[in-house]
Amino acid sequence: MTNSITTFINALGRYDFLQSALITAIMVGVMSGMIGSFIILRGMSMMGDAISHAVLPGVAVAYMLGINVMIGASFFGILAAGLIGLVASHSKIKTDTSIGVVFSAFYALGFILISLAESSTNLHHILFGNILAVSDTDMMTTTVVLGLVILFIVFFYKELLITSFDPTFAQTYGFRVQILHYALMFVLTLVTVSALQTVGIILVVAMLITPAATAFLWTDRLGVMLTMAAAIGAVSSVVGLYFSYTFNWASGPAIVLVAAILFGISFIISPKQALLPTLFKGKARLRRVPA
Repeated sequence: MTNSITTFINALGRYDFLQSALITAIMVGVMSGMIGSFIILRGMSMMGDAISHAVLPGVAVAYMLGINVMIGASFFGILAAGLIGLVASHSKIKTDTSIGVVFSAFYALGFILISLAESSTNLHHILFGNILAVSDTDMMTTTVVLGLVILFIVFFYKELLITSFDPTFAQTYGFRVQILHYALMFVLTLVTVSALQTVGIILVVAMLITPAATAFLWTDRLGVMLTMAAAIGAVSSVVGLYFSYTFNWASGPAIVLVAAILFGISFIISPKQALLPTLFKGKARLRRVPA
């Protein structure tokens, strides 16, 4: 184990591609954890899943037209969010049902467009990620998106806080809840596209939800939760990249697996969850019960 860690550290010093992969993975982990915190607090995990899958046709169109992937994916991500809201608000269908209909339709369209583009290699990388093949352009794009995420949270922290916990009060208070909702969906789309190279479309939602859910088990304060989720996302990315490089695992699944293990540990030992202390207390009470 020690030798493999030493080998990984030495490789970081020798190979530029591994350095770029590490920096990009950390940035993706940080911004996924931060945006994911608002997603789970708003009960929008399904929406996060929908957006992450709905960008696939945008990615395909961008490849076909030779334009920036961010443009195509952002357009389809916002379009999907708008359609979900439209269907839910103008019919008897509930939001979760409209999410299922829209995201599956967009996902299917994406596969068809990818097949028309005849780009099976790109499809594999889009679905499962390939962080070790990250380019300078990918790293620059991720840096810009991370900056936008931080600015968005800093400038709209109070609005995001209130609308996440009490949207009815926020609307009464004069906040434009719908505009803020779609702004969050736009930022979520940008984060999703940035994470494609790292974990792929299939596992993006795991990076959005798992670090934030882990942080939620430890604190009730939003500021602390954002910091913890970002840190957990970063640690998951670093350790996952280590396993990916050392054992030749796919980078996306390795990173997500580490995040899931951290969640599992937190679920057992976190004071907020109190599963382990409760278990020990229960056993102690049983010992006190006379036979």
